[in-house]
Amino acid sequence: MTEKYFSALWSAVGTGLANHLWQSTLVATAAGVLTLALRKNQARARYWLWLAASIKFLIPFSLLVRLGAYLAWQQPALPTRTGVYFAIEEVSQPFSHIAVRATTAHSAASAASTLPSVFPILSAIWLCGFLAVLLMWIIRWRRISDAMKTARPLSDGREVGALRRIERIAGIRKPIEVLLSRASLEPGIFGIARPTLIWPEGISGHLEDPHLEAVLAHEVWHVRRRDNLFAALHMLVEAAFWFYPLVWWLGGRLVDERERSCDEEVVALGSDRQVYAESILKVCEFCLGSPLPCVAGVTGADLKKRMVHIMTDRLLHKLDFARKALLTMAASLAIALPVTVGLFTATPGRAQSQAGNPDLQAPVYSSVSIRPSESVPKELNRSKMMVNLKDGSFVAKGVTLQRLIQLAYRVQDAQLAGGPDWLNTTKFDIDAKLDPAMVAALHKQMAEHNGGDLRVLLADQFKLAVHAESRTVPAYDLLLDSGGPKLQEVDGIRIMHMEPGQLISQGTPIDLFAAQLSMRVGRPVVDKTGLKGSYAFNLHWTPNPSELQRLKEGGEEQPVTSAALPDGPSLSSALQEQLGLKLVPHNETVSVLVIDHAELPSGD
Repeated sequence: MTEKYFSALWSAVGTGLANHLWQSTLVATAAGVLTLALRKNQARARYWLWLAASIKFLIPFSLLVRLGAYLAWQQPALPTRTGVYFAIEEVSQPFSHIAVRATTAHSAASAASTLPSVFPILSAIWLCGFLAVLLMWIIRWRRISDAMKTARPLSDGREVGALRRIERIAGIRKPIEVLLSRASLEPGIFGIARPTLIWPEGISGHLEDPHLEAVLAHEVWHVRRRDNLFAALHMLVEAAFWFYPLVWWLGGRLVDERERSCDEEVVALGSDRQVYAESILKVCEFCLGSPLPCVAGVTGADLKKRMVHIMTDRLLHKLDFARKALLTMAASLAIALPVTVGLFTATPGRAQSQAGNPDLQAPVYSSVSIRPSESVPKELNRSKMMVNLKDGSFVAKGVTLQRLIQLAYRVQDAQLAGGPDWLNTTKFDIDAKLDPAMVAALHKQMAEHNGGDLRVLLADQFKLAVHAESRTVPAYDLLLDSGGPKLQEVDGIRIMHMEPGQLISQGTPIDLFAAQLSMRVGRPVVDKTGLKGSYAFNLHWTPNPSELQRLKEGGEEQPVTSAALPDGPSLSSALQEQLGLKLVPHNETVSVLVIDHAELPSGD
């Protein structure tokens, strides 16, 4: 159970994390390219680009894809996705389609099975790093918090008077509280909801009025820009993705552009460049820098570069129409592309294309009737399905949606994931008939065993939307026993009779036989016998309680036949003794069909 749990976690978390990091890296790269185009513009435009790249780490594109899928379910079916959308999905999720088919080479399967074993170790390493980063932030936060506990409110004086004047100019309505601290920390804004200015005691004596006003103006602009809030968001990114160097590099870019943006605003308010530069240097001589990015001070970033930037009397261009249009288009694409992928991959078109025939034309049904199954005596409670190749009719009695999906997509019970609660409990009677013009196409589809017509019916009547994922799950390899097979090869595919504890075949391919075994053992059974023909056999055994329960849930509740007496062999023993085959437990990477959406049919 533990191995299966970690296998599922590895498949879901590992693939999802790799895709998320890849997508976030693409966004950060795009932001970097845009900042180069805006290098002669004001710093605040570049700051918002880097901030968007940071916030992307907290918002997986999969959420936007699911939004697109939800919108698709509310609308009529869209056309099958084109190559453009297929390419977008492949580029944005390069790790999602690795090893979709069952691993056939033993060495590859062994390598895949070892991956889940390292999942607990990797999880422990990540957790240790996450806690270490949080502990570092908490220690630094306590340092500032302790300084605030010993600080006293400052309600008047030249500092408060200058601060109120600058607040009015900047358009800040709520006055900023000032605390006079004995600590040697630089002036800085503490807090997010209620920003407070920490002002070191004694620093005012080292600053003349122009210097004092320049420092206060810098802090006021930090409040107006809500820099502490956005810095705290990036600190969360750094804690969660501490192992990814890009997030720390982004943090440096954010601090650089944040301080440069405030510098530009202070100079734009009318402060003399030389006086402003001198005020920053005086603060550096008197105080220590802030230990936290979310406590915005005045001495952050590279001071040498800041001094050059402040003293350089150059004209900074505001964003013109072309650059505004460029940023608007980039933001729109970042949101619209994943939503569009969801729209075009959650529709019936996707359900058709994933099973192997992307050029399949949707069959047209002349009539479809789906009703809840009527209650019948327990001894008759078994599902039946029949396809008539002559007139294109499909009749099913007492079948669940899960059985229909298995038939349509040729997957075993253990290769289904997700879906509503009623997937394997609510039973239906179905009577559908193809339009005569489509019967010829049905012949070809049935010959190829692709189930395309049934997939269209499920997508149309049950609003079924699915996608395939590669997962490593506990499975069985069906192998030849040492004595060789005890099977009679026959020509063509004939009838296979199925009952609890008995499988009688007059001509069945081994892959279909493996699917029947999967229903009875509750795991995928992968055919590795190498047998390619159709075979006749009579296999009988004594089913265990869990096997009988699985058959009951699948609509095959019947009494155990006389061929399967209570003292008969187990299924594993019967395979070896009667057919010369054996089941070997193993972890296999298989294609799992994930049910994204399904609805109860509205009626005839």
